[in-house]
Amino acid sequence: MAQVNLNVNGRVYRMACEDGEEEHVEQLGERFDAAIDELRSALGEIGDQRLMVMAGILMTDRLNDTERRLAEAEEAANSLRDVRTDTAMRIEGLEQSFAESLMHAAERIERIAERLQGLPDAPE
Repeated sequence: MAQVNLNVNGRVYRMACEDGEEEHVEQLGERFDAAIDELRSALGEIGDQRLMVMAGILMTDRLNDTERRLAEAEEAANSLRDVRTDTAMRIEGLEQSFAESLMHAAERIERIAERLQGLPDAPE
């Protein structure tokens, strides 16, 4: 198991992580530290423990917002899939109807052509 040192709020924390995950955990630590800096600039010095809790809540709120937006995007994608399926079925029905109409028209033209062939030639 690997370990990384994270600098959060001016303190170094040693964290264990899976081998190969070191860079990812370091990036997460940097994002968390940035959230703490953001809160500190907005609120001033309010105590380390309270600052950490507020940063955790801030990050959780952002995660919640992202999950909500993802769920909305998935719902919109599913809706578009349903519309696409309905449209494809309607197009298939229209194509079939058009093919049948074309076949009926061809049959009528053939009957008319047969009748015309049976007529005597017109005098010149």
